[in-house]
This record gives sequence, C-alpha cells and structure tokens, in this order.
Amino acid sequence: MPPLSSRVTLTVLRSLACRSALFGLVLSLNVTGVIAQQARATDAAVESDLQIEITKIGLGKEVVMTQGKKEWFMRVEVTPENSVIVRQEKQGERYLLDESEMHDRAMTPAEVDAAISDFINSVKTRQKVK
Repeated sequence: MPPLSSRVTLTVLRSLACRSALFGLVLSLNVTGVIAQQARATDAAVESDLQIEITKIGLGKEVVMTQGKKEWFMRVEVTPENSVIVRQEKQGERYLLDESEMHDRAMTPAEVDAAISDFINSVKTRQKVK
C-alpha cells in the first residue's frame, strides 16, 4: 500500500484532472454557443437584407428577390399543354444566369410551389455561405 502522501497527491491530481476536463467542456460549449449565435445573426441579416416578392400569374407564379444590386428572378408559366420555368440572376445590369426549361405537361400547383420554394431556399443558402 502506498504511503498516505502518495494517496493524497493522487486524489488531488484526479480532482485537478476532473476540474480541467469540466472546464474544457464548459469552454467548448461556450465557444459552440457563440459560434451558433453568430450563425443565427448571419442568417437573420441575410434574410432581413433579402427582399422577396412572390406574384401569382395564371396557373403559375413569379418570384423576384433583391439584395443590394443583386437580383434573382424565377417565373413558372403553366398552360394546359406545358410548363416553362425561367431563372435569372443579375448583378447590376450584368446577367450571371439566364436559363429556361420547358416541360411537356402542365405542372400541378404543388409542383409550382415546390419549384418556387426550392429556388428561394437555394438563393438564401448561397447568400449565407458567402
């Protein structure tokens, strides 16, 4: 059996190790909380700075989003025979994206809403990453 002083030293060292581990855990949780808070503030700034306007057009919809000099546009036109989706992105007067696609059937209202929602979410996500 070790002498009494060795047992006391070992107990003190274990206590210090536990306290250090606890302090490290608390510190890492605090840093994680600060990072999460900054991310939420960034998300709120992006969303508050991004202006979104959605308009119903016949069976389709149109969305225009602006943030400063950037503009994103999507129009989903639906006729009984087909559907056309137009996407554009502008920086000032310069087009960064200008594409369209045509489907040989009419999109359902749920599909139109999903396409518009996906477009809005993709723009928000890209703005958060920058």
